Amino acid sequence: MSKLELWFGDQYEKEKGRYLQIKGDNVLKKVISSFQEICVVETPAFGKVLINDGIIMLTEADEAGYHEMIAHVPLCVHPLPLDILVIGGGDGGTVREIIKHSSVNRVDVCEIDKMVIEICREYFPKLANSFNHKKVHTFFEDGAKFLENRINQYDIIIVDSSDPIGPGTTLFTEQFYHFLFRALKEDGIAVTQLESLFWHTDFIKSTFRFIKKIFPIPYYYYTMVPTYPSGMIGFSFCSKKYHPLDHLVSERANQLPDLKYYHTDIHRAAFMLPAFSKDIFKSIKQGN
Repeated sequence: MSKLELWFGDQYEKEKGRYLQIKGDNVLKKVISSFQEICVVETPAFGKVLINDGIIMLTEADEAGYHEMIAHVPLCVHPLPLDILVIGGGDGGTVREIIKHSSVNRVDVCEIDKMVIEICREYFPKLANSFNHKKVHTFFEDGAKFLENRINQYDIIIVDSSDPIGPGTTLFTEQFYHFLFRALKEDGIAVTQLESLFWHTDFIKSTFRFIKKIFPIPYYYYTMVPTYPSGMIGFSFCSKKYHPLDHLVSERANQLPDLKYYHTDIHRAAFMLPAFSKDIFKSIKQGN
């Protein structure tokens, strides 16, 4: 196929005058599912790149910064994580990290678009082979509807979602966070993808207004991913009982194999937010 220069990032960011350009060598796959356009591109700088509806989902070069932090932060805080739910996560990277924890008995994955998993099995097997693990069970439906009637079932729920547009919109509503709370056990933890402190401050602030009303211990933390908007992305840490720093199980974290990004110092540092973020959380106290 012909050489190309690929621009990726959503149109909203482009209209704001901020856009990341990446050079691609070959388009390996391009299909339109029932929900979105899915594209896999080979690049010289980042290896294979997964792009959904023109927005980068992952690159082989920097995916660890995202997947390790969304998974190990809650799993190294909860004292006994047994039953885990992943909403989204069709590339398999988050599941790959979860099954490194020996205590885990079951991992349910609710991914709305089956084709994402199929494509990732083919082009990102180091991530998507995790779906073959005997503890992993997949469901193909909307995450909000999946949670609606599930009560007190999970120790940890990880919402590994795309941005709050298209099929991911329902995963950023106040009602959805109520569903998360009900589906967790009495000491459960939910972690959700929650955009960039640099570029999406108003969205984060508005979301935390209702998170704080629902969860007694709400925190925001972040990780560095060079190919995501602004080079970083954050998460909400929504806990019924456990504090993300006071209850960190360092011994468990130190035993995790094959890590590229996560360790206990990074875990602690991820909750130390820059000075400008005080304006975001000025009226929203982090935690108790």
